[in-house]
Amino acid sequence: MLAEILISAFLVIAGVFGLVGSFGLLKLQDTMQRLHAPTKASTLGVGGVLIASMLYFYLVKESFSFHELMITLFLFLTAPITALFIAQTHILMNLRRKDLPEPAGEHGWSIYDKPPVQEPSEAAEKA
Repeated sequence: MLAEILISAFLVIAGVFGLVGSFGLLKLQDTMQRLHAPTKASTLGVGGVLIASMLYFYLVKESFSFHELMITLFLFLTAPITALFIAQTHILMNLRRKDLPEPAGEHGWSIYDKPPVQEPSEAAEKA
């Protein structure tokens, strides 16, 4: 009875996080705000379902499920890192060039301003 209550509690908590995260994705206006809601929903929502599955197999079926543990660890490690990369990309895309540090090298930002000049080949000159 206690195992069923514990498993059910994790499933309900995971469902609430999933619902709140999807609602936040729809209602929030800015990209950075929208990024926060589904990241938390995926981490805590799917993580809650996986923990409930691990508890079910451990407490009811009396066997340890290594797959759910690996998926949970992978999810808890990759979801925040992915959100960080998306946030950094959003911030860098909205910066003006003068706000960026000067790149190392002899060409500076000029290499990004215009496409490289290609030398005409000998075959194109003969034609």
